[in-house]
Amino acid sequence: QKYLCSNCHNVLKKALQTLCGHRYCSACLSWIVRNNKNAICQKCKEEDPSTLSEGSLLAEERAFGDAAINKEISELQVHCMTLGCSWSGIMRHFEEHQSLCEYALIPCHTGCGHVVMRKKLADHLENGCVNNVTTCQKCQRSLSSSEYQVRAFLCFRSGRCNPFQLVFDYFLSFCFQQNHSAPLISKDGCRFSEVGCSFRGSKEKMKEHEKTSVGAHMLLLLQHIKQLKANLCSAAKAADSSIPRSELDLENKLHVFENIMAVLNKEVETSNLEIIAFRRQSELDQNIIRGLELKIAELHRCLTQKDAGLSSLHKSLLFSEQASYDGVFLWKITDVGRKLQDSVTGRTVSLCSPAFYTAKYGYKVCLRVYLNGDGTGKGTHMSLFFVIMKGDYDALLPWPFRHKVTFMLLDQNNREHIIDAFRPDLTSASFQRPVNDMNVASGCPMFLPLSKLQSPKFAYVKEDTLFLKCIIETN
Repeated sequence: QKYLCSNCHNVLKKALQTLCGHRYCSACLSWIVRNNKNAICQKCKEEDPSTLSEGSLLAEERAFGDAAINKEISELQVHCMTLGCSWSGIMRHFEEHQSLCEYALIPCHTGCGHVVMRKKLADHLENGCVNNVTTCQKCQRSLSSSEYQVRAFLCFRSGRCNPFQLVFDYFLSFCFQQNHSAPLISKDGCRFSEVGCSFRGSKEKMKEHEKTSVGAHMLLLLQHIKQLKANLCSAAKAADSSIPRSELDLENKLHVFENIMAVLNKEVETSNLEIIAFRRQSELDQNIIRGLELKIAELHRCLTQKDAGLSSLHKSLLFSEQASYDGVFLWKITDVGRKLQDSVTGRTVSLCSPAFYTAKYGYKVCLRVYLNGDGTGKGTHMSLFFVIMKGDYDALLPWPFRHKVTFMLLDQNNREHIIDAFRPDLTSASFQRPVNDMNVASGCPMFLPLSKLQSPKFAYVKEDTLFLKCIIETN
C-alpha cells in the first residue's frame, strides 16, 4: 500500500509527500490542486475526519519529493506482461525494456497497416511489406528490399537489367571450354552447385530458391572467380616467355572476369552503405515510435485520472442536487411493485435514501425502508427506520442526538397521511456519535400494514411511486 498513490491508486510516479504524511504522484497532486480550491487530503478524510487540520490542505509548494520511496519503487522486482517475453528485472529498467521488447506489437512505419512483433519487423519489411519498395532510377523497375540491397538487377548501357544472368552465362561458357566432358548443371540441383551451393529440390522450389538466394549466389561466384584468378596467375608465373595461344585466351577471359568482379564489388559496397543507412534510419524511427508509445501511455494515464475525477464530480453533483440542509427530507421511491417483490424474495431486503442534514454543518442522516417489513413487522408491515451517519462535522456537534424525528407516508390524494414520530433513546447506541459509517437503525418496524399500502382505497402508491417524508425538529 505504501507504494500506491492516494489519488489514482497506481504505483507512485515521481512521488511527493504532503505535510499530513500521505503520498501522491506529482501529476495527481498537480491535477487535484488545479481543479479543487482548498483541496483536502482524501486519505485524511477516510482515516479519521476528526483529525483534519491545516496540514491536510493540499498544495504543491507544501509537498516535497520523496526520494526514499522513489528509490524503493525503482528497485521493485517486476516482469514483462507481453505474451512470449520472459524478461524480468527492476522497475527502473522496465521503461527501457518496454522500448526494446522483441515481443511487443508495433505498427509498420511504412504505413502499410500491419502490426507485427518488433523482432519480426525486419522480415516483414524484407518479405511482406507492400510499401517497402525502391524504384531503379535507370530502368524504372520496382525492387524489393532484398533485391535492392544486393543490386541483383543492375543497369547496363544496353538497357538490360539482369547482368547476373549475363555473368552466369559467361561463366558457364568459360568453364565448359575447360571441361567439355562434364555437364555443369544437375537435373535436380541448383545451377550454382559448381560454385558451392548445395540446395536440391523440385522445379518450383528451385525457382523460389534462386529468387531468394541472389545475394548468396553472387558471393559464391565472386569467391570462385577469385580462386580462378589465383590459379591462372600461378600458372602464368610458372610458364616461360613463349605463351601458347590457349593461355592468351585464358588471360583475356581472366581480364573480363576481373572487370566483372570490379563492378560486382562496387555494387556490393554500395549495397552495404545503403544497408547501414537504412539501419540508422530504422533506429531513428524506432526512437520516434518509443517516444510516441510513452506519450500515448502518459495520455492514457491522464485520461484515466480525468475519468475518475469526472465520476467523482458526477457523484458530488447528484449528492448536491438531492441533499437537504434544513432537517426536512422528501424521498421519492419509484418502481414500488418491483422493489416490493425483490424485498419479498430477499433479493433486495431494504432501500437506503440519499443522505441529508439537519443543518449546513449539522448531523448527517438517512432513512431506511423495508417494503416487506423487518423484525416484528416482517411480512405484514412496511418498516421505516432513521439512521445517523458519520459526518464531516461530528466533532463539533453535541452527543447523543436529541432531536424529535417525525415520519410521514404521503397520501397522493392529500386525504390521510400516515404519521409517526419518536424521540431518541439517549442511552441507545443508535444515537451516539458514529464510530462506523452508519449507526444501528432505529424507528418503526410496524409503520404501515401492507394491506393498507396496497389497498386501492388509498393513494399511498400511485403510478408505482410513493413519497416518504422525514422532519427533524432542530429547535
